[in-house]
Amino acid sequence: MNEHDERGTTMTGVDPSRLDDQQLMKELETIHRTRHDTLLYASNDALRAHNERMAQLEGEYLRRNPSRLVSAGRTREGARERGCSEAAAPGTPGT
Repeated sequence: MNEHDERGTTMTGVDPSRLDDQQLMKELETIHRTRHDTLLYASNDALRAHNERMAQLEGEYLRRNPSRLVSAGRTREGARERGCSEAAAPGTPGT
């Protein structure tokens, strides 16, 4: 079965578009909290389902919040600036 084959695909959980904002945030918090363990220890099928659900939830969040606040430090330019300032900063004492 290739990655585009949808046989046996089942959606778990409520359709994200039917969640109110508070429920959506709770679902996002939960799925992000469980991400690391899913990546490390879950079966490939479980990881695939987790990926799909996360994409659905995040997509719904982005759809509802197209003008969300974006931190300058979380952009490529901000990361470059942070990298330059870190490279110019003296080392930590005692290292």
